[in-house]
Amino acid sequence: MDTTKTVKPRSLTDWLRARFKWLTEPLGAFAGRLGVHPNVITFAGLLGNVAGAAALAWGNISLGGLIILLMGPVDALDGATARASGQKSPFGAFVDSVTDRYSEAIIFLGLMIHYLRQPGDQAQALVLIFLSFAGSVMVSYAKARAEALNFDANVGWLTRVERYLILAPLLLINQPMAALRLIAVLANVTALQRIFHVRRQFYDKNK
Repeated sequence: MDTTKTVKPRSLTDWLRARFKWLTEPLGAFAGRLGVHPNVITFAGLLGNVAGAAALAWGNISLGGLIILLMGPVDALDGATARASGQKSPFGAFVDSVTDRYSEAIIFLGLMIHYLRQPGDQAQALVLIFLSFAGSVMVSYAKARAEALNFDANVGWLTRVERYLILAPLLLINQPMAALRLIAVLANVTALQRIFHVRRQFYDKNK
């Protein structure tokens, strides 16, 4: 009998979830006892990111970065609340994923409005925003499509957590172009990493 098991790569998201479980699980249980529905927390995080994007759009880059940074723990709390209150469901996971994509899109929209309001040629910034957004979406899409076809695509350098850890701190110190340059390159590299990872699995299965 073949007892060999496939060990899935552990992402930074998995590591952080395990590392901060001591904090998120009690907070989630507390929110559950208060009767807070996990989706309420999910949408609160989305609204927070909308506020952060509005600050970015009006040129308050550091304030926007601070708000977006504060929304990170909120994003982790909805799942913990769902597990603690027994309300974990595929629909809740779907809502969480969709709002995550909207949060990222709105943040990039805030940056785009900011640069459109600046004098001079802002073509470089706008191209970087497009590449950052496209790469971020493709990272998520590649994983979702792969899993729908029973492949694993949980690999790559820049999952959503890594993008958040690049974007929010660099916005906080008023370095939006540095954040965009990193994400524009590394998010698209990550999408390619996932594509080649799925390709490898396909050919391994069909040897």
